[in-house]
Amino acid sequence: MMKYRTVTLAVVGLFLSVSFLAAPVMAVEKDSLVMKDGKLWRFHDGKEIGRMDRETTMSNGTRVMMNGKMVTKDGKESQLQEGQSMMLDGKMKEGDKDMKVEGMGK
Repeated sequence: MMKYRTVTLAVVGLFLSVSFLAAPVMAVEKDSLVMKDGKLWRFHDGKEIGRMDRETTMSNGTRVMMNGKMVTKDGKESQLQEGQSMMLDGKMKEGDKDMKVEGMGK
């Protein structure tokens, strides 16, 4: 009886550990900046939380200004276009399609 309880607790603990490790990965996908109606909006957990009010630096070093101008870590500049979004890790998306920031430079 005691072994069954120990095994059950170990399995539950394992599942909880895995769920906590997976949660931040899912949150990054839901947290983004989106160019909409010519303005840059911030989304958190998939919900719009307001317009950008300051420059933001993504985890890959790309800086995004309030007007949608982007400057990569190596200095390449580009502009977010209507409907494009940038995840907080610096990956670009247009609809459901991933894009590379480096390919958008001037």
